[in-house]
Amino acid sequence: MADTAYLEWPFFEDPHRRLAGEAAAWARTRLDGTCDSTDVDAACRRLVAQLGDGGWLRYCVEKRDGGVLDRLDARSLCLLRETLARHSGLADFAFAMQGLGSGAITLAGSDALRQKYLPGVAAGKLIAAFALSEPDAGSDVAAIATTAHRDGSHYVLDGEKTWISNGGIADFYCVFARTGEAPGSHGLSAFVVDADAPGLEIAERIQVMAPHPLARLRFSGCRVPADNLLGRPGEGFKLAMRTLDIFRTGVAAAALGFARRALDEALSRAAARRMFGQALAEFQITQAALADMATGIDTAALLTYRAAWARDVRGTPVTKEAAMAKMVATETAQQVIDKAVQIFGGLGVKSGTVVESLYREIRALRIYEGATEVQKLIIARETLKAFPGKATE
Repeated sequence: MADTAYLEWPFFEDPHRRLAGEAAAWARTRLDGTCDSTDVDAACRRLVAQLGDGGWLRYCVEKRDGGVLDRLDARSLCLLRETLARHSGLADFAFAMQGLGSGAITLAGSDALRQKYLPGVAAGKLIAAFALSEPDAGSDVAAIATTAHRDGSHYVLDGEKTWISNGGIADFYCVFARTGEAPGSHGLSAFVVDADAPGLEIAERIQVMAPHPLARLRFSGCRVPADNLLGRPGEGFKLAMRTLDIFRTGVAAAALGFARRALDEALSRAAARRMFGQALAEFQITQAALADMATGIDTAALLTYRAAWARDVRGTPVTKEAAMAKMVATETAQQVIDKAVQIFGGLGVKSGTVVESLYREIRALRIYEGATEVQKLIIARETLKAFPGKATE
């Protein structure tokens, strides 16, 4: 049973503690951690529907759009992601993409767009996707080359997006494209594009080591109503960053869920496995590994929930805090899971075992929504900004 003592930390309020308990009880009975890799699309659709029926997706939108809370609450999102990731990597993915994929509509959508899409997201009836990355513009958002030009009552989109989570199964995409109001990041805008929009096609389905729906999208004269613009022209970069500020901390929380599960599995294995006349857990070298794992998890959890608390309570941008949490939690989880595999020995690399699955799941988290190296640049930039006498762009 996972250690839940961290729920007593002052970052949380009683509703958060109740939410964590209720979500854990639901996940224990509804999620078995298995995934039919032969039809991951169907598995993901099924999980979105389950999460909608369970009421958990209501935390991805605000109350006026069918949600539970008046505003998006990063601590609730993180607690749910940690809990889901501990039980099923794909369930966490399905939950996270509903929030990330619709977050820009929550932050900048018109009343009409909110009413059209967000209640369906909350109910698990519509699947959302966030289309930011391109073949030559991943972490460097300012390098986006997809264009959108105004043509009467529409915008016309041309270009490609890749590594798009939920690509191929989403009902709509929040797409970021260059409208040219200014150079670089200042000339981007965001649009809601329905999956069946003429001129949008799934150019490629992408297979990865931990099965998830991913695709490359191609826009060829794709006409989108001008009313589907999110915010004002030229505000797309700021909107993307605001969205990531909320949901990047959730990546850290998912990594925590993976790491906590790995520690639990390692503890059970170390207690049960006997070698040379004693339990594996009695060897000092095993105890040293377990100590490193437990300490790393608490360190990552402190950074993760500090970032979520700061966003919810302080109400100011948490770019640095989120970057720290994402970097430390994902890197730590990789180390924790690797140690768990080592404790399991040969069984740890057997296909289908929990720790083998975790080993495949964690690797992508160190890359998506900003690789570790990018998080270091963000942390350094934000730290230099606060240092008097050192000006940075």
